[in-house]
Amino acid sequence: MAIFQRVKKAAVSPAPQKAAARGAYSNSVTGVGAVGNYYNYNEGQQRNLAMSVPTISRARDLMASVISCMPLYMYKETWNDTDKMLVQERIAPRSWTRRLDPALPNATTLSWLFDDLLFFGRAFLYVSSRYSDGLPATFSRLPAGSVQTLDQQPPVWFAPSSEVFFAGAQIPSEDLIQFISPVQGIIYQSEQCIATALKLEQARFRNSSSLQPAQVLKQTGGEPLSAEELAALSASFDQARMTNSTCAVNEFLDVLPQAATPDKMLLIDAANFQALEACRLTNIPSYLAGISVGGYSYVSNAGARLDLWSFGVKPYAECIAQTLSMNNVTPQGTYVAFDIDTYLEEDYKNKPEETPAQEMVENDQV
Repeated sequence: MAIFQRVKKAAVSPAPQKAAARGAYSNSVTGVGAVGNYYNYNEGQQRNLAMSVPTISRARDLMASVISCMPLYMYKETWNDTDKMLVQERIAPRSWTRRLDPALPNATTLSWLFDDLLFFGRAFLYVSSRYSDGLPATFSRLPAGSVQTLDQQPPVWFAPSSEVFFAGAQIPSEDLIQFISPVQGIIYQSEQCIATALKLEQARFRNSSSLQPAQVLKQTGGEPLSAEELAALSASFDQARMTNSTCAVNEFLDVLPQAATPDKMLLIDAANFQALEACRLTNIPSYLAGISVGGYSYVSNAGARLDLWSFGVKPYAECIAQTLSMNNVTPQGTYVAFDIDTYLEEDYKNKPEETPAQEMVENDQV
């Protein structure tokens, strides 16, 4: 277990900033020149379609809320010869650990970095300025849906790309911080799952907007009625049902009740199964999306937080922290990490010693 000591001076103290080198790729409307020109920003159609699935949207927002609430800190490691282990020693952080993009709070920037990692499997930060030591001082996020790489194609990204194009022009790779997710982007991982969920939602919408007859009148004898006469008969039957508890018909009509019920018309069982598939796709526990999983299971608030971190968020958080710890971002021997304790212990910081029983979440048996 890591041992933290008092904050000390950073490995390399921040110095006055200077603009990032733009090189021969600079252009007024494309490439580097398009950074910050939001007319060129696009999250991507596939990502937007996936977000229209309620369970995927819920999973994304849950995990983004974890990433956004955890502050970044910097540390270095020293060897404890007595305990034979590496000891983490916190150091004074650089300014970007509080604000990667000067125009946005870290909660926003980190949430959208995670969004890119979740859907596309990679994310990009453009180095907008540097310290005098050459290391990045400020960043600007480039949406992964607006970035193309000629040397790599989806669904799997093998390493940072050296041929990155944004808004139609190449951006020098040395001015980019590229995050490669350990988990494949979900828009490439199971396209059928997302497509099925979308078609199911369309079917549910059609059923919800179409009026199904509660009963059918079937003529069994007599002279065949015209369309106008059938319509008049149906209208008079509906009026009689609305004003009386009992309706009477002659020997030439049969009243056939319909088997359609709201749960069948709205495809409830199919929707629940597809929501469970979306939870599997996004790697979140199904109970966090309000889906019953069978049996009675009680989960405390702290347990739910830990499950969300362990099964869903941790790979993405580690990807972001470890990428920001590389030598093209931080000095040699300096590392960046998320303060996970602020997330896991948030509900218990200011509580008195005697507290009521933790709120329990019940998952009803299917």
